[in-house]
Amino acid sequence: MTYYTSRRRILGFTSCLALMGSLMAAGNSQASTTPGSAFKDDSASLTARTATLPTSLHFWDALALEPQDAWSRLSEAFQWQADADHPRVQHWIEHYRHSPHNIAEITERARPWLAWITERVEERKLPGEIALIPFIESSFDPTARSHRGASGLWQFMPGTGNALGLHRGGGYDGRLDVARSTHAALDYIEMQAEQWYEGDIELSLAAYNAGAGNVNRARSAALAQGKAGNYWDLDLPRETMNYVPKLIAIATIIADPERYGVALPEIEAEPAVAEVPVTRSLALGEAAQLAGVSRSELEELNPGLLGNRADPRRVTRLLVPAESATQMVARLRSDTPDRATGRSDETYVVRRGDSLSAIASRHSVALADLARWNGIERPDTLQPGQQLTLSGS
Repeated sequence: MTYYTSRRRILGFTSCLALMGSLMAAGNSQASTTPGSAFKDDSASLTARTATLPTSLHFWDALALEPQDAWSRLSEAFQWQADADHPRVQHWIEHYRHSPHNIAEITERARPWLAWITERVEERKLPGEIALIPFIESSFDPTARSHRGASGLWQFMPGTGNALGLHRGGGYDGRLDVARSTHAALDYIEMQAEQWYEGDIELSLAAYNAGAGNVNRARSAALAQGKAGNYWDLDLPRETMNYVPKLIAIATIIADPERYGVALPEIEAEPAVAEVPVTRSLALGEAAQLAGVSRSELEELNPGLLGNRADPRRVTRLLVPAESATQMVARLRSDTPDRATGRSDETYVVRRGDSLSAIASRHSVALADLARWNGIERPDTLQPGQQLTLSGS
């Protein structure tokens, strides 16, 4: 099946080739770390249902009687269910069917992220199955790391992450940043589909898993044999041959969980999290205070933050509970750093000639603690104007 993306990015020819070249060289080469319904009525049943409603109810009132959750919202976006009868898909349906507890465990882990990721997929009019990639890549564990070096929900390899702007260092790993890595993964999938595969998302997913070079060679071989050259025609590594069938199998089960004996957790249709722009350097304790949440909750939502601070040079946005986002944005606009924390003596602005050891000594804190609180891996990278936190709170 060919799916044409709705967004055609205008990329400069030279920069596009450079980026795609680095991505092909990097290759995702990812290993899955997995352990182990749409609302539809035919016209007759709809007429019968409508006849039972009070005549005063309008159409939209009737729809309100069918509350939507995250799973039904996701199911409505599925576009590849016509392939559910394919033998490779059926194999994986049976595999997952015999391990319903694994599906229940992984879908529970998806709770904070599922509706938010689904919304991002909907915005691009991509097949809803794309939102389930973290299911087979990381079991929806944002801190997952594979033995090959891939990390995060979307399991980016270091080279691919670098090419997509998911930088590492300074107390931050963009591959573990749920928001940033999600945007990068969807960009990557769309970009490869547009660049190499005339908009075919299934082929792009194969390239996401095995690298565009491997897929392009397999496609050329299939075309030379007189085949159509779609995903189902290609001879690829076993993991990649199973990649799209796994996605469709999981989607098939989610679309009709009762049929397969799977209990899905209750998840609201509206996203549980929202992005807040990082407009200035923020200690995690201060950011949590601005959002009105505990520091531990903020850390769980932002696993890419490995240190004590969100530096806007690396971290452009934070994920916070959806109900906290408006409050945090307003407070960031109105508060200065000192007023926001109420403790101006717990921050320090680096001056020319300062060294980390001198600052630590001057403020009676351990050098190792000061480096850890601020996510500093190399003390010689201090810059004038840089704001340091002087406590671990």
